[in-house]
Amino acid sequence: MKVLVIGSGGREHAVCVSLKKSPRLTRLWCAPGNGGIAQVAECLPELEAGDLDGLLAFAKRQAVDLTVVGPEAPLVAGIVDLFQAEGLAIFGPNREAAQLEGSKAFAKRLMQRHNIPTASYRVFTDREEAQHHVTHAEAYPLVIKADGLAAGKGVAICETTAEAVAAVDACMLAKRFGDAGATIVIEEFLRGEEASVHVVTDGETLVVLPTAQDHKRIGDGDTGKNTGGMGAYSPAPVAEGPVLDKVIRTILIPTIDALKREGITFRGVLFAGLMFTKGGARVLEFNVRFGDPESEVILPRLKTDLLSLFELAAAGRLKDLSGPDVDERAAVGVVVASAGYPDAYQAGKRITGLAEAAALEDVEVFHAGTRRKDDDLLTAGGRVLCVTALGAGHAAARERAYAAVDRIAFEGAYCRRDIANRAL
Repeated sequence: MKVLVIGSGGREHAVCVSLKKSPRLTRLWCAPGNGGIAQVAECLPELEAGDLDGLLAFAKRQAVDLTVVGPEAPLVAGIVDLFQAEGLAIFGPNREAAQLEGSKAFAKRLMQRHNIPTASYRVFTDREEAQHHVTHAEAYPLVIKADGLAAGKGVAICETTAEAVAAVDACMLAKRFGDAGATIVIEEFLRGEEASVHVVTDGETLVVLPTAQDHKRIGDGDTGKNTGGMGAYSPAPVAEGPVLDKVIRTILIPTIDALKREGITFRGVLFAGLMFTKGGARVLEFNVRFGDPESEVILPRLKTDLLSLFELAAAGRLKDLSGPDVDERAAVGVVVASAGYPDAYQAGKRITGLAEAAALEDVEVFHAGTRRKDDDLLTAGGRVLCVTALGAGHAAARERAYAAVDRIAFEGAYCRRDIANRAL
């Protein structure tokens, strides 16, 4: 099969590495790709993930058998609807289903209508009403979220009234997130431990993937600013065993069924970000694609043919899949970032030591923000690499991951040193 992967980050590199293992794969492209993806796929730097017409034209011209969408923005923009209208197979939810991530208000209202456990909330389209709400709130912290896509930066955890007022104004007055912040969701702050559960579904059958937990804060001990993720590990002990069974029974299956009852068939990856509170698991947010860096620790543990999994889900035939088959070993992934991230950072720094790191047993180096220039590999993003290792338990996997990280160098390289501490 000829496959096109859309995206340019560590998630897409992990997807491409897994797809490359399939005996059914004959050709693999990635648009636009990055410096690491170029080692396993033909990159198309001229095709950005948002160029829906260009991607469609390429898929038709090359007679691509299956397109796999990595990032959320093309899904919310309706790339699946576009491809399906032309009779092309594509893995991912259509525009209606992608609202689960594209609109937090849509997701919250769906959960409320169908009694899916989540934080209490209110939706606001009027700034003055939102300001009145936060200035008269009975309890803090409050969580204020831009309704639409904001590149992971549209959520503010506000400890005080002043912080909440500023967060409302950032969305609705300063328009920091553009149209994404015209509507906001204000919800209660949930206390507990976070983890994520990913499923691949065709709208009827669910294939549950390994659980994972990521580390969002920039500093050790979960300190400092939020980031896109500084590392992850799998499995997440807090979400395993009977707890996972209950999540499937009370959250994942009801969500797919709720969409179906409202006339929406979800085909693709459903990623539930969960808070495990004293009262049980509650949904923080839904995403409609693989997490990053979660995918860099989930996919290396998945032994099932990823191409067959995607193909059957896109065709509505997941019931034909046996499995999933999962490696019993743990995976730990450590993100190596540019100095200054998540704020301003410099790109174009030469990276060394990649071959030495990748030569270690059961280590994979996924590229999130790199580019090639002649014979050199340069940094090209805030999160540059995710170094993942497998091991007989979290401790062994972590030791191996950091041994690989320590072989890699570039000016200003930074990583957290406590990834997977909670699992240990």
